[in-house]
Order: sequence, then C-alpha cells, then structure tokens
Amino acid sequence: MGARPRRHQAGHGIRAAGRRRAGARPRDERRDRCLRARARHRYDRAPRRARRRRAHDRRAGERPRHGLPAREPWTGERDRRGRGADQRLPAGHEAARRVLPAPQSHHVRRLARYPRRRGRREEWRDDHRAVRGRAEPRGLRRAGLHLRPAVARTTLADPRRRDPGRKRRARPRGAQPDDDRRADGLRPRRAPGERGRARVDGGAHARTEARRRGRARHRFGRSPGLGYARIARTEGSGPRSGRNAVRPGARARPRIRSVSNSPEAGDNPLSSGATRGRRRRTADAANGGTRLVIVESPAKARTIAGFLGPEYVVESSIGHIRDLPQGNDAVDIEDGFKPRYEIPSDKKQQVSKLRKLTREASELYLATDEDREGEAIAWHLAEVLKPNAPVRRMVFHEITERAIAEALANPREIDEHLVSAQEARRVLDRLYGYEVSPVLWRKVRPRLSAGRVQSAAIRLIVARERERMRFVSASYWDVRSQVRSEETEAPSDPFGARLAELDGQRLARGDDFDPETGQLRVRADVLTLDEEGAHSVAAAVAEAEYTVTEVNERPYTQRPPAPFITSSLQQEAGRKLGFTAQRTMRTAQSLYENGYITYMRTDSVNLSEQAINAARRQARDLYGDAYVPAQPRRYRTRSRGAQEAHEAIRPAGDLFRTPDSLSGALRPDELRLYDLIWKRTVASQMENARGRRTNARLRADAGDHGEAVFAVSGKVIDFPGFLRAYVEGSDDPDAALDDQERILPPLTVGQILRGLSAEARGHETRPPARYTEASLVRGLEELGIGRPSTYASIIQTVQDRGYVWKQGAALTPTLTAFAVVALLEQHFGDLVDYSFTARMEEDLDRIAGGEVERQPWLHRFYFGDPTPAAEGLAAEGLKQRIDSSWEAIDARAISTIPLGEDADGRPVAARVGRYGPYLEVGGGEQRATLPEDQPPDELTIELALELLEQASRGARIVATDEESGKPIYVKSGPNGPYVQVGENDDNKGKPKRASLWPEMSIETLTADQAFELLSYPRILGAHPESGEEIAVMDGRYGPFVRAGKETRSLRDHEHLRTIEFDEAVRLLGEPKRGRRGQAAAPLAVLGQHPDSGASIELRSGRYGPYVTDGQVNASLPRGQEPAAVTLDDALALIAAREERMREQGQDPRAPRQQRRGRRGGGTRRGGGRPRRRSA
Repeated sequence: MGARPRRHQAGHGIRAAGRRRAGARPRDERRDRCLRARARHRYDRAPRRARRRRAHDRRAGERPRHGLPAREPWTGERDRRGRGADQRLPAGHEAARRVLPAPQSHHVRRLARYPRRRGRREEWRDDHRAVRGRAEPRGLRRAGLHLRPAVARTTLADPRRRDPGRKRRARPRGAQPDDDRRADGLRPRRAPGERGRARVDGGAHARTEARRRGRARHRFGRSPGLGYARIARTEGSGPRSGRNAVRPGARARPRIRSVSNSPEAGDNPLSSGATRGRRRRTADAANGGTRLVIVESPAKARTIAGFLGPEYVVESSIGHIRDLPQGNDAVDIEDGFKPRYEIPSDKKQQVSKLRKLTREASELYLATDEDREGEAIAWHLAEVLKPNAPVRRMVFHEITERAIAEALANPREIDEHLVSAQEARRVLDRLYGYEVSPVLWRKVRPRLSAGRVQSAAIRLIVARERERMRFVSASYWDVRSQVRSEETEAPSDPFGARLAELDGQRLARGDDFDPETGQLRVRADVLTLDEEGAHSVAAAVAEAEYTVTEVNERPYTQRPPAPFITSSLQQEAGRKLGFTAQRTMRTAQSLYENGYITYMRTDSVNLSEQAINAARRQARDLYGDAYVPAQPRRYRTRSRGAQEAHEAIRPAGDLFRTPDSLSGALRPDELRLYDLIWKRTVASQMENARGRRTNARLRADAGDHGEAVFAVSGKVIDFPGFLRAYVEGSDDPDAALDDQERILPPLTVGQILRGLSAEARGHETRPPARYTEASLVRGLEELGIGRPSTYASIIQTVQDRGYVWKQGAALTPTLTAFAVVALLEQHFGDLVDYSFTARMEEDLDRIAGGEVERQPWLHRFYFGDPTPAAEGLAAEGLKQRIDSSWEAIDARAISTIPLGEDADGRPVAARVGRYGPYLEVGGGEQRATLPEDQPPDELTIELALELLEQASRGARIVATDEESGKPIYVKSGPNGPYVQVGENDDNKGKPKRASLWPEMSIETLTADQAFELLSYPRILGAHPESGEEIAVMDGRYGPFVRAGKETRSLRDHEHLRTIEFDEAVRLLGEPKRGRRGQAAAPLAVLGQHPDSGASIELRSGRYGPYVTDGQVNASLPRGQEPAAVTLDDALALIAAREERMREQGQDPRAPRQQRRGRRGGGTRRGGGRPRRRSA
C-alpha cells in the first residue's frame, strides 16, 4: 500500500483513525485503537451501539472535527474520508467559508472516565484536560498534531436548524483569535502552572467550582479550559446548568434587560419609550448578546438604564468591590509597596452577580465616576471580573441622554495613571495610619487614629482654639448720631453718622485691635474712649449743627461669582441652607445620580459651551437682553490640581430646568440645593452689577472735647445685573438688594445738617470664631490640603474619632485633640505641616498626570530620600522617624495642659488619661473628672478650681453600711456619679458600687436613696419551670429582670421598684423582642421627616442617646448634648448613617432581618459620645 495522505493520520478524526488499512495485522490494529483513543475528542467519540451513535449525532448537531452537519449524505470515498478543496456539495445546501480552530493539546489526552446518567441509562464519558506546557511537544508528536496547521474548510448550513441563515461564531468564547496563534497554528505555550483562561476568583478551576457546588453542568456548557464544545452558540450566553442547560445544537437564549420599547433603534444605543424598565427580548439581542454597563450606585444605574436600549444591562457595584484588609500585612512593603486587596464579605454576593452578568455579556462598559476613585473602581472591576468580552471605559460628567450617547460613542481605556494615584494615596494613608496610630495608643490614649489629611485638619482646629485661649477681650466705645437735611422743602429721612475723629485724633475701631490677642495695636494717634467719655460726647453733639466738609462719590462694578465647585458649594449651602458638608454632598449625589446636576466632586470652574449657551438663554428669557453680556464669561480655575473633572457643578443638560418645574419631582433638600446651583449658574453668565458709593464727612462742635468729625457712607445700585438672580449669603435676592442699598440725600460741601439724637455704644473685641464646616473646607482649600472628594469625609472622620464635637455649628476640639496635636507637632512636625501635606497632594496630582512613578515616591516617603536636597522627614523617612521617637516621647508632658496655680502655689493642669480627660493638682494629690465636651477655651483656672472643689465635696459620706459598718460614699467618676461602700483596696477586691439614677444628684443624694441603690440586685424567687433565681437589677443599659441567661428589659426605674414575682415570670415567658419593641418613651419628639413624614425621635439606647425615624438609628456624636439636638441635626445624622450603610452594601430601608453586614442601628463606637458605663 502506498503512503497515506496526511489528513488521514491520527488525530484528524474518529473515522479517519478507524480506517487505517484493510489487511492490518492485530498489532497494527491495537496500535490504531490506541491512537484513536488518544486522538478522539470527548464530543467526537461515537457510542458503541448504533442508537447511542444516533443520539450523539443529534445532540452534537455537527459532524465532529469538520464543522459539518451530522449524518450528512456523502458521495465518493474522498468525501467519506474528509473533504478537500474539490469536494462535491449536496444539492440544496449553501456553502459558507470559515477557518476552523487548529487542533489543541487538550483534544488529545484522556485523564479519566466518569459515568453520567441520562434517565435510566448510564453513559461513561472520557474526561480530557489540557496538557501542561512542558509536556506539549511530546503529546502532540505522539498524536501527530504537530504536523497539522489550521486549514480553511467549508461549512454547510444545516436545513434542520431553526435559523439556517445565522452564521456560526468564528471561534468559541474564550478561544484566542487567529492572529494570536503560533506559526504552526497552535496556541502559544502557557506558562508553567497556568491552567487555562476560564478562572474563578481565588484560582479555583471552573469545573472544580461547579462540582463543589453540586451543579450538574452540561458538557457542552463547559469552560474553554476543559475543552469547549464547538457548536453553534449564542454570543454572550455563558455556561448554564439544570433546567437552563444549553442543549447541543440549540441556541441559548441570553438574558436581556430591556428599558425601551423602540425596536427601530438599530445601532443607536439610546432610545426611549413608554415601557422603560420592563424586561423584553428582541431578535437582535438574542443573536448579538447583551452589553453590560457597570456603575457605582443603584440610583445611577436606574437613571442610565432609562436611556439605553434592550440590548444593555445596567448593574451597580455598590461602591468599591475590593479594599485593603485590616492589619499590617495589607501592603507588601518589601515588594514595591504592593497592596493586597480582598473582597469584603458584604460585597461577595454582588461580585458573584456581576461575574454572572459578565459571562453573559458581549461587551463590558465601566461607567464609574470620572475622578480617581471612580477610575480605581473601574480597574478593580476589570481585575476581579476578568471578562472575556471587550472592556471599554465610559466617562461622562452628567447623566443625560446626550452625555450617555457621547460616552458610548467615545469610550477610552482605563487611565492607569489615575489608578496609580489613587492606589498611592490609599497606600500612603495606610502607612501613615498604621505606623503613627500605635504611637498615639501608647503615649496618649487607646483607640486613637492619625491620618495624613485628618491630622492636618485637627491641627487647624486646635490652632484656632489656642488663639481663643490666648485672647483677652478689650472694650472700647464710640458715638452714633442721627442727622437730617432741612434745607429742602421736603426734609430728608434721617440717616446715621459714626464718630471718626475727636479733637484731631482718630477714634479706635474694631480693626485697630489685634485679632489674636484682642488688645489694641500700638498706635499713638488712636484715641480710645471709655464709657464716661463716650456719654459726654454724645450729650454734646445730640442736637448740634453738622456741616458737610467733604463728599466723595465713585462708581463701582461687581462681577458675578464663578459657578460652584465642591468646596464653594459646601460653604454656600452651609451659610444659606444650614447644611453640613455631609448633608450637602449626600443631596448633591442624589441630584447627580438622578440626572439633575453634573458631577459634584470637582475643583474646576469651567463651563462647557452648551452650559454657557443654556445659562445665557435662560437669563435672557427670565430677565431680558440687558442682563446678558455680549460675550460669554470664561472663568479660570485657580487650583493647580484641578485635572480630574471637566466642568463646574451646574444643572444637567443643554436646557436647564427651573426649580419651579421640579418642585413636584424633588425632595425638599434636593429642591433647595438645586435652586442654589441653578441660580449661581445662571448668574455666572449675567451682566455685572453697577452702582455708586458715597462717602461724606460731617463736622460738629463737641464742647469741651473739641471738634468732632463724623463719617457717613451710602450705596446706590444703578443696575442690579446678576444680583437679580443670586446674592451670596441670601436666599432672597430682591430682599438682599434692598438691604445692600443705603441711600443718602444729595449732599454738597458746606451744607448744614441738623442733629436729631446721639447714642454712646460700647463694644468688646471677640476671639477668632471657631471653624464651622464651611470655613474649615475653605481653610483646607486655601492651604492646598485635601481634594474635593475628601472634604466631607475628613470633617466626618474627625468627629467620629472623638477629636471634634459640634457646639451649634462650630467645631470644638476636645482635650484629646490637644494632646494628639502636641505629640505630632513635637515629634512628627512634618506630618502636620501644612506645606508638607500640600506638597504631598501635589505629588499625587503629578502621579495622576504620569509625571511621577508611584513606587519610588512611596519608597522615599517611607524609607527616606538619600539625596542632599532632602531634609527633615523627607530625608529620614517615616519608618526611621517612628523607630527613633518611641523613647523620646514623654507621655505625661504631652498629655498635660497647664492652667495655672491654686492658692497654695500648686500647679493645676488638665490631663488626658487612658479613660478620658481630668483635672489634677500638683502631682496627683487631687483629681476631678472633666466631661468630654468641655470647651478648652472656657477651661480657666477659676473653673478648674471650682470643679476640683465640687469633686472633693462629692466624695462625701452619706450613710454607713449596716452589714460591714463601712461608710457609703457618693462620688463622681468618668462614667457619672455613683455610690460606693468603703474605700478602694486592691487587696480586698473591688468595693460594691451602684450608679445614680437620672433623677438623682450628688448634692441632694440621701441615705435612703443610697441604701436603695445598693439593694439591687433584688431576688424575687425561683423560676417555677427552670428553678433559676429571678432577680431585678439596674444595668448599664437600664433596669431589667433576669433568670439564668434569659433577660427582659423593664420600662423604667419605677417599674424596677414595684415589679413582683408573678409579673417577672410573665415577662420572662414572653417572646424576646428587639430593642425597638422594648424601647421606653422617647426623650423628645423633634418633628416629622420632610420626605416620609415619619416621626423623628430622640431616644436613649444601649449605646447612648440616638435619633431615629423608625427605620434608621443614628447615635449622637461625641460631646453633643441631647437637649441641644434640633430637627436639622437629627435629619443630618440619619442621612449620614444611611449613606454609610449603603457604602457597606446594606439597604437602610429594608427590614432589619434582610440587612447584611454589621447589625445594629447606631454608628460605630468612635462615632458618637462615649457610652456611659455603670460604676
């Protein structure tokens, strides 16, 4: 016999391998059988019996290894053994050219046989796995596959298929394209240990994962790494199991989420219709697969889904899907500061959902926010989901139909520089916090934290409080008179004049005093009036004649303010609306996600052309052509780091919606903030305001005091311009215009005016105002510390950590903040240096711009910079500075704040201990607990001595214990007042104590009350069923009854006094309810929620006072008095709690049993006031 054609060698197919030669010897037959067993693909193996062969062919739908219809009629020996270029085609069939994948190594080797039951029948299947790279040459050579490159073949359309016109896919999902193959037609060799492209998170193989979960996955739905079935499949349909398993030869139906009813959309990704939000399937979507769009939040997903057609599925990641784990090993310092990310437990379910959707998608669009955090979320999604489909980055700064269409039409790649900058910031903050915080724990107080921006912000607040403590108020007086012109027929209205000079000397004004010390600056030509002198001058000029000696009138022009950026929006919302920074950003986030405003985290004041045109058009329509300048206004961004955002905060779209038109669609907070943004944007494109300022001088005789000169000023607005739409600091522009004008009558030099009255007024210099949230944001922005996306979180963090508490709107530092700032200033000065922190922000901006590499920069910060130009911490490095500072830090000196001396000359100081602040005399001879919310600037030596005296009086004997004969003391401790039997003696154990009830006080506590407090727990008897003792007692969370491990809360202390055995048994027999079911009456009802109408209540819980709307509970911040909480405060706390719950993947409005993650209603321990513990 002659040489056989190459196409008939082993590995070409089951039929070719079985027809070797007619007269083969037994040895040759055995060899041929072995070759056939190694070469056959598990989908190509014909069953032993005819009916199994027919069933196999029906399931496969194609002739194995040829891509031809199964059981196709053949003509001639050439056709039966494999078609060539001159093959004859059966009548009625249309030929379609395609390129078949080259033979693969995993087609060759059989690893095991396993049974599979199909009804009552049991079939044995061959399990093939990919041959590892180092075994590939040998395995391929033995099978003859090393000689077989990919060749072009002809595929016949199968008339039995439901859609004979549809083309088969060019390659299986997950297979490599032809241009990635080697020259011999095979895939590139995998790296050792690589098991294929179909992976699941954590490295588990797809088949192993399926078996572990017990899913009976069909063989034709397997992952590519296990030998993908080369059958006609719908693009985008992933492996399925059970009832949804893909049948061989049948088309899988992809899962499609439809948001539009417009079938004529064609290639246009956007469409609209009346059936948005409903699921539907179209032929185009079924054939082409779905396109998956991933955003951060569900609200944003809902809005974007309303603009997309049925071939798009929009899903949210609910924030970051990966984060650094807790612990020091989260960053591998030795391996280039590489972060070790993990998927939090509360995000795993959402990640699994996204993985499933990604497997079914033909394209993946990452539509996260356009700043660094959004870019990082997109990168993490791509890393975790590992999509086989193309990945595209969508970027937009407003959620409108036009913006989404442009983003879809112009996608880009993920910006690695932005991701690197975000990762550098994350690693830097972790290094800072995890290295510096332990120093605070050991040297100041446990559970404290330090942060790169947080510590600088705390220093700003503490520095302002130090200024207030150094400030000494000074008093001064001036004279105000009322005058009127009587020369005209109609006398003018009276107007005021202020005493400016007396006998040639200028009178002292407020700006002549030093704002830091409160004292008068050294000036010889400034006169200070006392109270007696001021009254004497006022009496002399009350009805005197005034002569006009000088009149100056000059025009002025006032330009409109620039559009909002993040910081200016927070400041103005705080001034006008009383919003906190957190409340402002939460409301702005909702407006953005629902498509009403542009992206709210920006430091750019630029406006796009469509925004400029929309603002000018609306100003012209509302106020007329005269209020719109001829040329559009262009604003220049002053921030050097404004590189991440494209536009200022403005109404979305190319036609701004007026606030009145949205009054029924927006919630109250949203409507007020939108109105503010709309007015500012429209005003930014309006004309300047123009007017005239008039200054005049009046002279009068002051008798013995000499000649008095009074100053008069007026203001006239000739053209209001932008002031018609917007006035900073005012909600009502028209009323503000009236207040700004101060009209004077016509005045001429030499004119005589008549005095009507005069009044002496006293003034006192005031210390610098404490920072509010708005002014702190402005201060951080001016110093270049932080970025728009961090301001609100910084302010919230310093409150949650117990460094700052709110006294009204002012941010008041605690004594713990003083101790922490003192330690950082003395031993880590660079870390709280404003310019050093600002330079680090600039470096992060340079990393985002690709100018600086992340790893070398982090290395210099942590290990130091050896170059001669570096100095201080930059040269030494964070690690060496901390290692060398442990022994140098004097914990006692750091935590001590001197206040003065007592009458005996002993030093009095405030100190911060492990359990809170306290007062100390001398070396600890006498102490008194300080409340956490004690304002430092009000802690004078007089107040300290008074508190020490009260503490000494508090430790008084109120009675004598009848059993032991020891005295019963009433004392004041860090957790409140309490009674104690005997003295503290460590050798005899802890003495018996009991906390005072709310209605009791140290000063009025009687012996009977002390005996009653110490009488608990009170034993009522044995439980009739369990035999355990039933006791009633007072605990840290209120009174309760207990039998063994069973407890039930009591209503109040009066219930504790009166409860008897039968009632206690009945209470213990009732089902245990949650705290909401057992809650006592609210401390106060603050009002109703503006949106839901729910009652907002102030309550007392196991972790202290909190506010609630019936669904969401929020603890009061540390130091905030419950009696001072207003409805706005409560709404802000509840909204902040809702936002934190959403960031953790929880639905704050879901039933409590359906919430995931940490259970409980309040904020974390560090976020509110310290909970009171029973003594």
